[in-house]
Amino acid sequence: MLQKQHHQNTKPGWSLDERDPQFIQSIMPLLGLLYHYYFRVQTSGWHHIPQEKVLIVGSHNGGLAAPDMLMMMYDWFCRFGVERPVYGLMHPKVWEVTPQVAQMIAKTGAIIAHPKMAIAALRSGASVLVYPGGAEDVFRPHSLRNKIYFAGRQGFIKLALRENVPIVPAISYGAHDTLIVLADLYKFMQRLHEWGMPWLFNVDPEVFPIYVGLPWGLAIGPLPNIPFPVSIQTRVCPPIVFARYGTEAASDRQYVNECYELVKSKMQQELDQLVMLHQKR
Repeated sequence: MLQKQHHQNTKPGWSLDERDPQFIQSIMPLLGLLYHYYFRVQTSGWHHIPQEKVLIVGSHNGGLAAPDMLMMMYDWFCRFGVERPVYGLMHPKVWEVTPQVAQMIAKTGAIIAHPKMAIAALRSGASVLVYPGGAEDVFRPHSLRNKIYFAGRQGFIKLALRENVPIVPAISYGAHDTLIVLADLYKFMQRLHEWGMPWLFNVDPEVFPIYVGLPWGLAIGPLPNIPFPVSIQTRVCPPIVFARYGTEAASDRQYVNECYELVKSKMQQELDQLVMLHQKR
């Protein structure tokens, strides 16, 4: 039985108690419509999810809408029920910029992307979903749509090693076609910021893309988008179990880097297979 964690900090995203199975159940029909008719999702590999808790590591796609993540969550709820807890780590800036939206998403199991919350979720017996690449991944140029990109972030490896949990990779194909990222102007905008120009929404973003998408047509900046109705394929990959676990392993920089490269290479191999299957059709 999941024992809920209580935290002195009651700000949105800082409590596991915000997850609401009844709310999740209420939005399942809408998610189902998107899944079956808008994105026409094809999926595989869900038998790789074990009974025990895992750290699910995904590759982000499709702008702020991140439709593949949403469809992954729908699949989880369909297969394991809304009562089996899974928490998704969400970037702190989302909670700052759109707190009302963040509060609603928290009901589905979103928590702030902070080691304290990830550890609390795992120790409660729940699984955790993380997209290490964050904004840089979700807005990577369209030319890199079939590349696994984590922006060098290795915190998820250290988390898995410290908490002794296997990593289950989750990949997708097609979701990065739901908008077309032409380029990233981050370095240019950073230079302007250094000269005194404030960032959009007064928040220093990690990316500043130019993309073609709905509803803007041509959008400049990390604006929210409505995904194009593109078919998405998702795949849950076999669990990755490392040779060593524990605090000592998580503190070994070389070992952490080896584990990071192993996860990234295995995910790239799986994604390459999905791309080849699509091209043969």
